[in-house]
Amino acid sequence: MDQDWEDRVTAAWATLDDYAEDDAGAFRAVIDALADELPADSPLGLFERACAWDSTGHSDRAVPLYREALARGLGEVSGYKGRRAKIQLSSSLRNTGHPEEGVKLLSPELLAPSDELDDAVRATLALCLSSMGRDREGLSLALGALAPHLPRYQRSMAAYARQLVEPED
Repeated sequence: MDQDWEDRVTAAWATLDDYAEDDAGAFRAVIDALADELPADSPLGLFERACAWDSTGHSDRAVPLYREALARGLGEVSGYKGRRAKIQLSSSLRNTGHPEEGVKLLSPELLAPSDELDDAVRATLALCLSSMGRDREGLSLALGALAPHLPRYQRSMAAYARQLVEPED
């Protein structure tokens, strides 16, 4: 879509916290109106609708929309939004009792080209792993993501993260 539409979507999202919890439907209506401006088969509209349901506490309603957006080529339209959809879908899958699907979806993202979403991938994957009882793996991912941001101890924290999942000799 054009930059004007993207700017209006960004502006709408900036108002999310202005809506009371019991007025979440009004926020979703704003997003729906923006999505309705797109062609019916646009993965961008599906993605924005999924995000709106997700952000207003309805992961169950978001999951099929994220899936459809990805199936319709969201990653080809916007690699960034495609990656966001995978992160958010994985989180929603975990929230709806399917963390194993989240792990399957996000694990390949660890090998994807690096961008500003790397830490979100690791954090969400860590939560999915923890929900599956794989806490050491999740903690390893979280510490590994945190280590580069520390003012000191980056090397030792990265080593500790690896030790959590590497077999002892």
